[in-house]
Amino acid sequence: MIRFVAKRLALIPLLLWGIVTIAFLLSHTVVDNPLASIVGERNLGNPDVVQAATERWGLDKSLPEQYVAYITNLLQGDMGTSFRTKAPVGADLAERLPATLELAAMALLFAIVLGTLLGVLAARMKGKVVDGVVRVLALLGSSLPVFWVGLVFLFLFYATLGVAPGPGRLSARVIPPPDLTGFYTVDALLAGDWPLFVDAFQHLLMPALIMSLALLGTVIRIVRSQMLEEQGSDYARTARAKGMTRSQVLNRHVLRNAITPVITIVGVSVGLLIMGAVLIETIS
Repeated sequence: MIRFVAKRLALIPLLLWGIVTIAFLLSHTVVDNPLASIVGERNLGNPDVVQAATERWGLDKSLPEQYVAYITNLLQGDMGTSFRTKAPVGADLAERLPATLELAAMALLFAIVLGTLLGVLAARMKGKVVDGVVRVLALLGSSLPVFWVGLVFLFLFYATLGVAPGPGRLSARVIPPPDLTGFYTVDALLAGDWPLFVDAFQHLLMPALIMSLALLGTVIRIVRSQMLEEQGSDYARTARAKGMTRSQVLNRHVLRNAITPVITIVGVSVGLLIMGAVLIETIS
């Protein structure tokens, strides 16, 4: 196990190098002129402005020279300057990444807890109405695009029924908590501000639930199928033969083995949740 973990850790630098290299090459395959993002469309006709921007950002250098400068800056922690905000990319990430991570963590929690509970319920009620409803929910969660579901939820629960808070991390005129972790819910708890925690949690609830739908459907299907498969295994029949009730066998033995594939799926899905948070944050 130690050797396996060591090999995986040794491959991380190569993986990161491959990712940044692909990102660099993709950025140079874009047809659009990068100077349009730097100086703006109006200044493209000004040769002095274009020349200054070209020299400033090294666009007059060859591709290998730009790649070396790119890697060198990354190793020094310099990710460049955002053309949109005109601020360092590192500063923008430090400011906005906690909100994305908080949303992804809450969505992951919803998917694991609700998916496991519903999967177990569907397995216990196999062939009944509850099983059918849960399976339809899992299918819809895995099939419907999150941006469409987000718009529908906003229209229904916020604009029409008024039972959900509006977009944003906090209500209007609510002062954010002291910036300790960047997670508004955690920072509100650390500050002992319960009303602020409730407000932040309410704003986090609907986006996290929407973002968890795809993973939720996957977890439901895996838990249900694994529960049904493990119920017919030898150890489950032996436990029943020794006098254990069906509920005891399911809770103490079957569920434990059925959860193992969920852990694998969750580990793979973390990156997808973080990427999917971009759409949900834009909508809600």
